[in-house]
Amino acid sequence: MITITNLKKSFDKLEVLKGINISIKKGKITYIVGPNASGKTTMIKSLLGLVRIDEGKILIDDFKLNGDWHYRENIGYMPQIANFPENLKVEEILKMVKDLRSNAPKYDEDLINKFNLKTEFNKRLKNLSGGTRQKVNACIAFLFDPDILILDEPTAGLDPLSSSILKDKILEENEKGKTIIFTSHLLTELERLAQDVIFLLDGRICFHGTITDLISETKQADLERAIASMITNKCA
Repeated sequence: MITITNLKKSFDKLEVLKGINISIKKGKITYIVGPNASGKTTMIKSLLGLVRIDEGKILIDDFKLNGDWHYRENIGYMPQIANFPENLKVEEILKMVKDLRSNAPKYDEDLINKFNLKTEFNKRLKNLSGGTRQKVNACIAFLFDPDILILDEPTAGLDPLSSSILKDKILEENEKGKTIIFTSHLLTELERLAQDVIFLLDGRICFHGTITDLISETKQADLERAIASMITNKCA
């Protein structure tokens, strides 16, 4: 269980998160959806301790985030854009990350095999396509078999086959009881994967529930119109 209470964050005079209160269920795929600049990435970075919150409290499995970084060992993070040393080869990057997490009991290299990434092991990052970089990014997120996965626009730049492989992997890991937090602008992914939906707009939670509940609450015919209605009505 992840519990966020009265979470506030500003950058200079820009108020990005305006008192977020939410509980994310353990063992569920929770989709955080909202337009650009709604606060999705800042909320995720707050969970990861990558930004210092101004006010509020975050609990992950009853552990209060207070500057201690050890809780991150149970989280796999896939940022929207991953930055790695450009001169390193793919194999060297994976080895470097493993060395940094030398206490890991086991490695999940399933995606490495399914993406056929070993054929790219001797290539340097600067010579890889955007899609292949994203595959490396995904493999690292799943590599340490974490209990919680936080995935920010994970299929961006992937070809249809690779995207399908990644979505199947997400479902497989969820079936094992893992908690997965997901963001995306693609409604097809939302419809296929989401068990719970958090709709974020202008730094506030406008909705938290199932897709069916969202459509019912907005009195719209489908998901696309339901989300458009939420944006138009500004959390009304």
